[in-house]
Amino acid sequence: MSKPATSNSAPLNSVVARVTERIAERSRDRRAAYLARLESAGGKPRRHRLGCANLAHAFAACGANDKAALRGEKEPSIGIVTAYNDMLSAHQPYERYPALIRESVRAAGGVAQVAGGVPAMCDGVTQGYEGMELSLFSRDVIALATGVALSHATFDGVLCLGICDKIVPGLVIGSLAFGHLPTVFVPAGPMPSGLSNADKAKARQLYAQGKVGREELLDAESQSYHAPGTCTFYGTANTNQMLMEIMGLHLPGASFVNPNTPLRDALTDAAARRVVAMTGPGAGTPIGRIVDERALVNGIVGLLATGGSTNHTLHIPAIAAAAGIELNWEDFSELSAVVPLLARVYPNGSADVNRFHQAGGMPFVIGQLIDAGLLHTDVATVLGEGGLEPYRAMPALDEGGALAWTRSATDRSGDPAVVATTAAPFAAEGGLRVLTGNLGRGVIKTSAVKPEHRLIQAPARVFDTQEGVQAAFRAGELDRDVIVVVRYQGPGANGMPELHKLTPPLGVLQDKGFKVALVTDGRMSGASGKVPAAIHVTPEVKTGGPLGRVRDGDVLRLDAEAGTLDALVDAAEWDGRGAPPPPSEDASHGCGRELFALFRGAAGPAESGASVLGLLAPGN
Repeated sequence: MSKPATSNSAPLNSVVARVTERIAERSRDRRAAYLARLESAGGKPRRHRLGCANLAHAFAACGANDKAALRGEKEPSIGIVTAYNDMLSAHQPYERYPALIRESVRAAGGVAQVAGGVPAMCDGVTQGYEGMELSLFSRDVIALATGVALSHATFDGVLCLGICDKIVPGLVIGSLAFGHLPTVFVPAGPMPSGLSNADKAKARQLYAQGKVGREELLDAESQSYHAPGTCTFYGTANTNQMLMEIMGLHLPGASFVNPNTPLRDALTDAAARRVVAMTGPGAGTPIGRIVDERALVNGIVGLLATGGSTNHTLHIPAIAAAAGIELNWEDFSELSAVVPLLARVYPNGSADVNRFHQAGGMPFVIGQLIDAGLLHTDVATVLGEGGLEPYRAMPALDEGGALAWTRSATDRSGDPAVVATTAAPFAAEGGLRVLTGNLGRGVIKTSAVKPEHRLIQAPARVFDTQEGVQAAFRAGELDRDVIVVVRYQGPGANGMPELHKLTPPLGVLQDKGFKVALVTDGRMSGASGKVPAAIHVTPEVKTGGPLGRVRDGDVLRLDAEAGTLDALVDAAEWDGRGAPPPPSEDASHGCGRELFALFRGAAGPAESGASVLGLLAPGN
C-alpha cells in the first residue's frame, strides 16, 4: 500500500503546549512507573517463554501451517480481541473480520488467532431501561475482559475490533495494561444514511406530545437505524472513531468508511498487515508509548473541534489513567477556549457522519488543526512514520484496486455547511464547557445549544428518576420555565445511566417558548441536543454532593458562557439543609443490577472517569 505524504506543521499553540506540559508534570511519577513496567514486559517472541505444554495448548486448534509457524521462532503471533455480536448493528460487520484478518496476517508472514471476545451492549437498546444502568460499568468489564484475552502472554501484536460507546474506551484501557504490545484498532464504519436525524427527532417529539402513535414512531426509527454499521449521528460511537484516528491508533482516514465495501475490506487488510510489520525489531511503537500526554491532548482537541460526545469527559480521563497520566476537566476547559468548532454533524447540525466524511472528514479537520498549531504532530502512531502529518490524507482504491492515500485539500471544505476551516469556524471555541458553583462541578455540551439558550435562570423541579420527569411532562406539570433536576443518577447510585429519553420532552418544552434546562449527576448522551444540560455533576448526590440540597421551587442559574452552576438560595439556609431522602426507586436489583453492587460501591468520581479500576490509586 502507498502511504500518505507529509508536510511541515505550524508552531504549536501556546495554550496547547502549556496544558500538555502541566499534564506531563502532574503525571510525571505515575507515567514513569508505567513506562518502567512496559520496559520490563518486553521481549519477543513472547510465546517461547512458555513451557512446551503451555505452547502446545496455544496452537492445538490451529491448522498445520499455522501450527508449524507458531512452533517456530520467527513468525509473529497476532491476537484479535473482538467485540463482535450480531445484535449490535455497528459490530455485526465484525463477524467476517477474523477470517479476513487471518488471511492478511498469513500473507504478511504471521499467524492470527481470536484471543478473546469482550461484551458489547447497545445503548440504543437499553436507553431508558434498567439495562442502561450497567452501560458505563461495561467499559471497565470490557477492560478486564481484554486483559483476560491478552493474559495468555503468547501474542506479539494485537488487533482490537470495537466501535461503540463503552467498547472502544474499554478496549484501550485493557490494551494499555499490555502496553508493551503493538496494537491497532480496526473500525467497521457507519451504516449508509437513512431517515435524516432531523426527521427522526421530529418523530420523537411528536410521539412525546401524543400526536403520533407507536407504529409511526417505530417506522421512523426503523428507517433511521436500518443496516449494519454505526448509527449515523455524531454520538459516542462515532466520537470514539474520531478519537482513535486523531490519537494515531487507526490507519489514516479509516473511521467513517461504510461497512462491507471494497475500501473497508482493504483498510482492514492494511491494518492486519501493519500490525505484523510493527512486530519487527524497532519497527513499531507499542500502544503504551503511543498513548502519551501529547496524544491525549490531541484527542481532547479533536473532541472539542468536532463537538463530540460529553461521554468522553469520562472516557478520556479513564484512558489516561490506564497509561499513568492524570487528566481533569480544567484541561478540557482551558483547551476549549482556544479550539474552534469545525464540524456541524447531528446533533450539532443537520448532517450525518457520512456527509461529514464526504466533505473531507477527519483528514480535513486534522489538517486544519495542524495548520493552526492546535495538534501535536511529533507523536507516534500505528502508521510508524511522519507523526500525525500523514493523517491529513484520505484513503481510496486506485484504478488497480490498490489502497492509496491522497492528501486532502487544506484550504477549502468539501461542504462548508458541514466542515469549516479554522479561518472561518462555526464557533470560535470548542463545544464543551466546565461548570462550577455551589451545586458542584459538571460539564455541558454547548455546540448544539443556541446562544440564547445558554443562560437559564428558573425554578427547580426535583426528580429521582427520568420516569418521574416523563410522567410530570405528560401531566402538563412542566409547562413553564423550569430547570429539571434529576438526582441519584451518579455512578455510585445506579451506575450513571444516560438520560437520553429526556431529550424529546424537554425539547418540546423549549419549542413552546419556555426556558428549560436539565441538571443531573448522571449522563446525557452523545446524542444530546438543543436543550442545555449540566451533566456529570460531581460530587454525586449519593456521596453527599450539594445537588442533593436542591428543593422544588429553588431558583437555579445555569450560565454556560460564564461556566457557572448555582442555586440562588440564602447561604445560611443552603448550608443548613440536610441530605435528601433516599432515592424513590431501588436501583440495586433486576436486569443484572445485583451483579454490579461491587462496582457501584467502588466507582470513582466522574471527573476521574467514574471508573472502578482505581488506576490512579497509589501504587498503580
